[in-house]
Amino acid sequence: MNTNHDQRPGESRRRSGPGRLPWTLAGAALGSLLLSGCQSNQSLTLGDMASSYNREILGMSLWAIALSVIIFIGVSAALFYTVNKFREENNTEAPAQFHGNNRLEVVLVVVPVIIVMFLSVLTVRSMARLNPTSKESVAIETLGRQFWWNFAYPASAVQGGGVVTNGNEMLMPTRQKVAITLTSGDVIHGFWAPNIGGQRAAIPTVKKVWEVDTDRAGVYQGNCSQLCGASHANMRYKVIALDQDRFNTVMTAAKAYVAPTPAAGSPEAAGYALFMQGKSSTGAVACAACHRVQGTPAGGVSGPDLSFFGTRRTLGAGMWEAMTAQHWEEPKAAAELHAWLKHSPVVKPGSLMPRYDGGTSVINGKVTKGGTLTDEEIDDIAAYLRSLRLPEEADYWRGTPVHGGQGVGQ
Repeated sequence: MNTNHDQRPGESRRRSGPGRLPWTLAGAALGSLLLSGCQSNQSLTLGDMASSYNREILGMSLWAIALSVIIFIGVSAALFYTVNKFREENNTEAPAQFHGNNRLEVVLVVVPVIIVMFLSVLTVRSMARLNPTSKESVAIETLGRQFWWNFAYPASAVQGGGVVTNGNEMLMPTRQKVAITLTSGDVIHGFWAPNIGGQRAAIPTVKKVWEVDTDRAGVYQGNCSQLCGASHANMRYKVIALDQDRFNTVMTAAKAYVAPTPAAGSPEAAGYALFMQGKSSTGAVACAACHRVQGTPAGGVSGPDLSFFGTRRTLGAGMWEAMTAQHWEEPKAAAELHAWLKHSPVVKPGSLMPRYDGGTSVINGKVTKGGTLTDEEIDDIAAYLRSLRLPEEADYWRGTPVHGGQGVGQ
């Protein structure tokens, strides 16, 4: 949501006394109400010991803290002992002169070396445990773009070519290592989901592989941790960890998924036509030029994969989210989706999605005028997107605990 305001010279000197306070408070309350529909309600949580990565880091940290405490106590004790034992009384005579203590000097050198070597061994051991990837790991190729995430499963080929792909919601099994191959399609991003492991930088043309895991099923929050542009704060994603059997069920359904064919004359059918072809008479670009829908001619890769859009509970890379299916069907959710489709760059600064209200936006450094669709046509596209659902048994949100938020997916 654009919060930039033009300010004319001298505007800051306008009256701002007590008479303006009620209006200020009323405006703040109204703004909070309007924003409540598009803000996420799940937070990042640190210190989750369900991940072996986090347990390993905690173990190494505890050793470092324990040694630091021992060193502090030892140095403090030696200091107080020395000050007390060798304290000079009131004396006008020159103190005794001496130089060097070989035994003490050896101790002061050897002890720190032993401590540093011990910490080095712990560090190398942790790196050896955390960095390699085993053959049994579930591979997930993760791509960061301004300002969204793409998750592809190379071992899950689909009919007609390609692999299972999901935008902004990463599915993973519990109690099994997951090998993430991370890269970026534009600028440097930061992949950070603290419940499953540490953060890594997503760098263009560079692929990094590391393992994450969790022993506990649930929905976890992930964020971009590198300042990457106007909507860096709006580049969020979900990690949905499922028990192995349920994960297999979802992936099997995803591999076999073919987008449903809308009934003739339905809003979904009208939305499908606009999605695939756009509206050349008004300059409205086809959604299929940028987005992929499995089982259809839509194969765009510059935008998030929308194959399972109706199953997902997030919109705009986590700008708006629903914890229940009922919440997703509420009028407020429909209004959010409508606004997103109509003028995404207004809702999310820096979004490369074209506008469909005839307005202009800056895309790749160029001022671009969007096409025009009527509100009814936008609602038709929304209806088509909502129809893109996995089978009910493969709804990975349903019944999954939401950690760092409230309740479970329903």
